[in-house]
Amino acid sequence: MSTQEHFYSELIKRFREIVETNNLLDEEIVITGRALSVEEAIGNPQRQDFPIVKGKEKLMQADFKGCKGQAFTDMAGNFKGTLKEVLNNPLESNFDRAILVASMNAICCYLGLIEKTIHCHDDQPEQCARELVEYIKAEFGNPRVALIGYQPAMLEKLTGSFSLRVVDLDPDNIGKIKSGVQVEGYEATDEILEWCDVIVATGSTVVNSTITDYCKQKPTLFFGTTGAAACHIMGLQRFCALGG
Repeated sequence: MSTQEHFYSELIKRFREIVETNNLLDEEIVITGRALSVEEAIGNPQRQDFPIVKGKEKLMQADFKGCKGQAFTDMAGNFKGTLKEVLNNPLESNFDRAILVASMNAICCYLGLIEKTIHCHDDQPEQCARELVEYIKAEFGNPRVALIGYQPAMLEKLTGSFSLRVVDLDPDNIGKIKSGVQVEGYEATDEILEWCDVIVATGSTVVNSTITDYCKQKPTLFFGTTGAAACHIMGLQRFCALGG
């Protein structure tokens, strides 16, 4: 079994235990998901270069008894079914993983295991980025930072304080200079992880199945709402200052 297969097998196993312990597995529980509009997802930020604003990603949202869980994905769609169906659904695509991740976030929120499962709005991402800088300074001093996933506010604030390299999967970003830093492609990941002291990775890596690349010996912060439940369940460190 590969590292990736082991991670998702363990994630589903632990989530299943949570569901079964709370007697939710066999109940007729409906999880619904849909792709949110830009305004619903992130409001009206002054900055217009977030991936969701540019249409590169969609934010799917699961709703369980009034508790919401979200997942960024490049393969958005609708789903309606029971938790048993969610757990038994093979993870063959980013869409399948988004359904699982959004559902986990909604359920763990409902059970009071996690908070901040709704993306922050308007200009809160700018404030979040500033708080991230202060958090890294307090925890790690002046490290070399690898930013995994182009998040414009974080890139701008991090590169103003630390030596930084950034990796992204979007071909429209790769090779471009953003906030004075050249965006590198996925093929540069291993080199960058060797170079850095701290990894700051988007929680969306749990949806696109690259998360195991960053579960290394080096300190890693998974940012945002998408990875909320996965980080809780798998014991990974998460940073989310202003999520709802």
